[in-house]
Amino acid sequence: MIFSELYGAYYNAVAAILRAASDHPLTREEMRELVGRYAFGESILTISSALEAGRWQLLSPDGRSVLRHSPTMPLTALEKSWLNAVSADPRMRLFTDDPPLFPDAEPLFRQDDLLLFDRYADGDPYEDEGYIRRFRLILDAVRSRRPLRIGMKTAKGRFSRPELLPERLEYSEKDDKFRLIGLDARFGRRVVNLGRITECSLSDTPPEVFARHADTSGGPEMRTVEFVLRDERKALERALLHFAHFRKEAEKLDDGRYRVRVTYDAEDETEMVIRILSFGPMIRVTSPEHFVGLIIQRLREQKNCGL
Repeated sequence: MIFSELYGAYYNAVAAILRAASDHPLTREEMRELVGRYAFGESILTISSALEAGRWQLLSPDGRSVLRHSPTMPLTALEKSWLNAVSADPRMRLFTDDPPLFPDAEPLFRQDDLLLFDRYADGDPYEDEGYIRRFRLILDAVRSRRPLRIGMKTAKGRFSRPELLPERLEYSEKDDKFRLIGLDARFGRRVVNLGRITECSLSDTPPEVFARHADTSGGPEMRTVEFVLRDERKALERALLHFAHFRKEAEKLDDGRYRVRVTYDAEDETEMVIRILSFGPMIRVTSPEHFVGLIIQRLREQKNCGL
């Protein structure tokens, strides 16, 4: 893995300790607070004890850093190549006009190297200047909790001008589209595809107007699927990466078999079916019965199509 929270966290925790220890003698309580902030709860047993006992000879007996300079974390050549590759993704322009570029590194891969399947071909127009402007305005409104007035085409081809108090943006990998989730001033919780929005501006409507819908609209309907994974050809590692942005739990059953539970938004159920089927015989869905039925139905449809 090029970027790893597991390994990067320890380096960042120790670097934070050494930076603090270069300014003043570090107490045990300060050290543990920094470890808890930059690493994991159980890391206190490893990092703090190694520094205090002198196994990692980075602190003097009085708690000061033995380094002359504060530690830095320069990017490796591989990381630069990865960032160059990611910066070429058209979606990067949604967030910045100046993505990180490193002339001294070749991109790790190019967009033409990617072969995508099980994705709809009518994704959002990420290179359209109007879409980019609207996306940035919506993203800023999500962060600042500012109401929006939008103009959009409905699924039936009509034009609508709702006002929304934005809650968050979501991206669907299956649809290759962004969605805005927010509270409508009249109808409560609403989901809008950004590709349908043609006009967008900040609204002067007080956020309190939307508050009456906050308790009645509810949040997204969350569901959980459970499956048994056979760890062959690094299937476990691939699955954890594949479902990295979902809430999940993994439990080892025996050598080579794991029980995994993944929680997802009900609106993304079709996408979840496609994701799980992409692992073939490495994954066997065990519950709920509703989801098992969706897997069976999808496989029958594929068989009828000669796939």
